[in-house]
Amino acid sequence: MPPPPLRRRLLLLLLLLPLTFLLLISLKTTTLSPPHSPKPTTHSFPLTIKLLTFNRLKSLTRCLGSLSAARYPDGRGPIHLHVYLDHFPGNRSDDLAISRRILEYLDGFQWNFGEKVVHYRSVNVGLQGQWIESWWPGDEEEGFVFVVEDDVEVSRVWYLVLREVVMSYYYAGGEEERRRVREGVFGVSLQRARFVPGKHGNKIDLENDTKLFLYPLVGTWGQLLFPKPWKEFRLWYDEHKAKGMKPILDGMISTGWYKKMGEKIWTPWFIKFIHSRGYYNIYTHFDNEGALSVSHRDAGVNYGRSAGPDSHLLDESSLDFNHLSFPPLNDLKWYDFCFREVVPHRVLTKLHELGHILSSMQKEKPLLLVSISKTPEAVTRNLLCHFESLNIRNYILVGQRSNFGVDLARRGHPVVDVDNLFEDITSYSGLKIQTSNTELIKEVMVTAHIVSKCLGFGFDSWVVNGNMLVSSNYPTLEFVDPTCDFYVSKASGFFFVRSTASTMKIWDKNFLFRLAKTHQQLVKDDPKNFVIIVSKKLDEQGVKYKSVDGLGSILQLDQVNANKGSSVDTKKTIFWFSDTGFDHIKKSLDELGLWIVEEEACRAVVCHRS
Repeated sequence: MPPPPLRRRLLLLLLLLPLTFLLLISLKTTTLSPPHSPKPTTHSFPLTIKLLTFNRLKSLTRCLGSLSAARYPDGRGPIHLHVYLDHFPGNRSDDLAISRRILEYLDGFQWNFGEKVVHYRSVNVGLQGQWIESWWPGDEEEGFVFVVEDDVEVSRVWYLVLREVVMSYYYAGGEEERRRVREGVFGVSLQRARFVPGKHGNKIDLENDTKLFLYPLVGTWGQLLFPKPWKEFRLWYDEHKAKGMKPILDGMISTGWYKKMGEKIWTPWFIKFIHSRGYYNIYTHFDNEGALSVSHRDAGVNYGRSAGPDSHLLDESSLDFNHLSFPPLNDLKWYDFCFREVVPHRVLTKLHELGHILSSMQKEKPLLLVSISKTPEAVTRNLLCHFESLNIRNYILVGQRSNFGVDLARRGHPVVDVDNLFEDITSYSGLKIQTSNTELIKEVMVTAHIVSKCLGFGFDSWVVNGNMLVSSNYPTLEFVDPTCDFYVSKASGFFFVRSTASTMKIWDKNFLFRLAKTHQQLVKDDPKNFVIIVSKKLDEQGVKYKSVDGLGSILQLDQVNANKGSSVDTKKTIFWFSDTGFDHIKKSLDELGLWIVEEEACRAVVCHRS
């Protein structure tokens, strides 16, 4: 028999075991908690479910049954249910009998979580009209809508997860994170991401621990909509319909849908809008093709006959709440319509931030530094469309602080904020530069420091203005001589430097310092661009460089246009003078088939397999 002290310790252990077990159970059933929130949010979650139905009573019954069986915690605000019943195209008695049976079922259906409203349309508006007319947000604080078609079935925990996503990203987090969500995200999808709409795009391949990601495709099988983007879409839709425009977006599967089904469907319109504005959708992702909402794909507008669900519905037993986390927005992965990863919101304000961007570039390719300060916005967007078409990924846009630059960064283009980066450079270098031509000197100094970083990372570097168009994979390098490291085109504003041991010795800290110290003389000489300033400095140091003007590798736009009926090679790099008017640029490029931007985005989605 153990001694008394040991018996007491054994008895204490036996008493603690049940308490430990109860503690573990309570932790297992803990509700979701966003770990990155600075403090618990006190925001309500005003939600209205918009259920769209027509003639499928069985489907409607299943959908409403799953919605009413879901978990809705007390004290979280009402959850309203609005059902939209479309009218049959005609007034055949058999059709009207189906509508009456559905109405009788809806009248008798009990919804205990908020108001129930049934909208019975007097005319047939089809699936497009059902979606488009389901909501007009009064203001941004009005709340959210969760739209389901009647063949959708939801998980019992759909609301719990959806609410936590909204609270974690729309309301919680830092001010900058909330702004990015409200300006760049249109909603949350609970369906499984099933396919890539961009032709020849990548397969959807996500790691098992990825539970949330961003993707521009709308999810029609359980989609939460944010008020501001939906309101923008409604106005955009009206404007484009009034002009007789069509939602054609080359390179997208949705264009084929529209050509086949026309105005019966609404998704090509929304996809075109999202592409134009650069919005994203938050998607949930679970193992083994699990989802919080599934479509039974019953026979109707989208399916000629029932196809059944292609995902399995998650329930409480298959969803481990402790393994659901809501990391900061910047830690989530973003993908485009080709399911190629996009890195948004890269606005460089500090020189040390450049290393992270350069490490993600393709080392075997040169890097383009594109000055966009004096380039019309549409011309810049057209240039970026050519980059996308040609799969040019190694570029950084350099420009003054502007809303346009922020928008480009939001869409995944790396942007240098010249003003802030110049302040960073002068703060650690001790330089004090005050001139009447500050903008030019700022950009010259910032670009020179970026070139230095690029050379250090082993990148050959092009410095170009936005007054150019690359029509082949990169600006032509046919003129590169292995015995020379520097090339300039003073006419076009091009500058090319190879990354070699000798160029790094020339382009060192002393070179940058001397470049900054001579800024007053540079301004007095009234230089036009970076190339002229740097070439003068190279001349002073006795550094040899080659001029590519007149070699036929870089063509002036008017020259190309004047000879477009002859054998002029439009696959060369094309430039135009900086004082060329926008209308002339657009007209000339359009005549050459090189104007490929529409509104704020490219006319086509071009996928390149990663």
